[in-house]
Amino acid sequence: MDLVPVLEEPLKKVLGPATAKVMAEHLGLHTVGDLLHHYPRRYEERGQLTHLADLPLDEHATVVAQVADARLLTFSSPKAPRGKGQRLEVTITDGSGQLKLVFFGNGVHKPHKELLPGTRALFAGKVSVFNRRLQLAHPAYELLRGDDVSETVDTWAGALIPLYPATAKLESWKIAKAVQTVLPSAQEATDPLPESLRAGRGLVLLPEALLKIHRPHTKADIEDARSRLKWDEAFVLQVALARRRHADAQLPAVARRPRKDGLLSAFDAKLPFTLTEGQQKVTKEIFDDLATEHPMHRLLQGEVGSGKTMVALRAMLAVVDAGGQAAMLAPTEVLAQQHHRSITEMMGELAEGGMLGGVEHSTKVVLLTGSMGAAGRRQALLDLVTAEAGIVIGTHALIEDKVQFHDLGLVVVDEQHRFGVEQRDALRGKGKQPPHLLVMTATPIPRTVAMTVFGDLETSVLDQLPAGRSPIASHVVPAADKPHFLSRAWERVREEVSNGHQAYVVCPRIGDEDDDPKKSKKKPSPEDDAEKRPPLAVLDVAGQLAKGPLQGLKVEVLHGRMPPDDKDAVMRRFAAGETDVLVATTVIEVGVNVPNATAMVIMDADRFGVSQLHQLRGRVGRGSAPGLCLLVTEMPEASPARQRLTAVASTLDGFELSRIDLEQRREGDVLGQAQSGARTSLRMLAVIDDEEIIAEAREEASAVVASDPDLEHLPGLRTALQALLDEEREQYLEKG
Repeated sequence: MDLVPVLEEPLKKVLGPATAKVMAEHLGLHTVGDLLHHYPRRYEERGQLTHLADLPLDEHATVVAQVADARLLTFSSPKAPRGKGQRLEVTITDGSGQLKLVFFGNGVHKPHKELLPGTRALFAGKVSVFNRRLQLAHPAYELLRGDDVSETVDTWAGALIPLYPATAKLESWKIAKAVQTVLPSAQEATDPLPESLRAGRGLVLLPEALLKIHRPHTKADIEDARSRLKWDEAFVLQVALARRRHADAQLPAVARRPRKDGLLSAFDAKLPFTLTEGQQKVTKEIFDDLATEHPMHRLLQGEVGSGKTMVALRAMLAVVDAGGQAAMLAPTEVLAQQHHRSITEMMGELAEGGMLGGVEHSTKVVLLTGSMGAAGRRQALLDLVTAEAGIVIGTHALIEDKVQFHDLGLVVVDEQHRFGVEQRDALRGKGKQPPHLLVMTATPIPRTVAMTVFGDLETSVLDQLPAGRSPIASHVVPAADKPHFLSRAWERVREEVSNGHQAYVVCPRIGDEDDDPKKSKKKPSPEDDAEKRPPLAVLDVAGQLAKGPLQGLKVEVLHGRMPPDDKDAVMRRFAAGETDVLVATTVIEVGVNVPNATAMVIMDADRFGVSQLHQLRGRVGRGSAPGLCLLVTEMPEASPARQRLTAVASTLDGFELSRIDLEQRREGDVLGQAQSGARTSLRMLAVIDDEEIIAEAREEASAVVASDPDLEHLPGLRTALQALLDEEREQYLEKG
């Protein structure tokens, strides 16, 4: 008898339509199984009061506390009957701190009777500030009567009170009551883990884990449950990825081996330097994959400036030698134009196939972007379909239906985090057979994240910089504490320019948005002024610098809303050394290569993420002169934002920084729009802390899929996979 449908029962049947509607809309919970997997965020102990000092501003919080004082105040109000309004002010305490609760109007009567000094209760509401003090206005509350056998005590049997991720519409204790209603169904949960794996690792059965996570009697119960549920998440996700790898390995592809004395040999003969050991090792991995008759799926990670483009170009030339075509997909027009320019420069006359002056071993390298003129676009499309062009570089315009290839053999995707799998697959669908795929990223990804987010790709890492790359010195400039440091920063920029070099100034905002703070309806936050004012803008800062500290230097601006031709013209002038200082947004974050630029000043650096700062910094020090990166901030020394900037200034190791980034932001952000369903599936697993579990789960998953690709002997695992991803989602595991 199939018992699975008990967990697929819609919540509206079990809890009633009103509660089910809120759970579906605000928490994404639709079935009994969904609710059982909505785990407590933390637990409060009955005998222990909460730390009120740690409450997050503007977030919904649940606290366990005791009423210290309650006062009913009367005030004059034109809206109230007889002109008198009432306000109840209740002070609650946790023994070390206090918090004020306020109730108004008709809402004062019930709490006035119930919230007497000495009463203990759960309180939930949005934490706000009034008169510089934290408060909860009209919080929901649930009395804790520990000595009588009330519904509350039944609900939270044992000493530990589960506190659930909640919303304004549904407090933690209401979720807890709903969980109690469906908890008996946990007995029907089918186990996704193979019995040998579960027993071999001493993990409790799934029904027992669900019971212990929702109704723990001891902290050991919680640990047992967490260990088990983390394994479920890691294993089911890794099985989904292993099945995708397995399916891809079954696809046919044309093996592409470079020709002796072909285009690649001619290119290598022109190179004025030798490849680094890392480039040689990674090239071998890629060329071995290209020589097989199933499609390569490889992720190439490399620090900014580690020579990824060179490795990718040599792979593209090898494919052209073997009679195929190669396409490089870039996330922005600026980057596509930059790649086109640098690749044609690196190839020289080898990129002039079919032109006068082109040499015997040569091909055409074409650019295809959305903003090209009709004639240029027509010619590019013709060059692709006739195989005149061996290499095409473009934006998502390459994915359009009209674009046809003669024989697409390799797709290179630059900056993977900007593309979803759908876009990758749409381009791959343009080959007669699935083309080989090389994905590049300059964002260093810790091993566990690579296994979790890019788990369907094999990984290569370039971790040494090519010879001739210079070190970058990074410093935090505390503009509020030490304004003379900022003056010195502009002096340093002038010094770099007087030595024949160039500089970037990066700002978080463009400055032509309609964002007058007076029109903003948002109340000012009690954070310090650096947080209150809008972020510094390119257009404002460029004007101030040109008239002030950088007067006399040639200053230009670059941002994403400029027409493509203007952007390209600005970049060309900067690359040619005609501009001294480029004031830009993060459009320069990836791929812009100007070896003569040696200094970068990042304004409001605290508004950028760790990885983004590292990416930006990689734009300087690309030539023989050392680079300088100055991180300007007004945040106070003790703030987390300053600590983040100090971390960036203290190391150039991108892997170390991405680890710091992940620890600070937690998985949700880093996995981004993560896998379809994976963001919701990682409730218990922390990709940094649970490195061992993820690595072991990947091995176990690969072994299971190799021996039973359709999971015929593991119905519980099949069910769990369907819950994680339906068919279509497994096809398009969306990458962060």
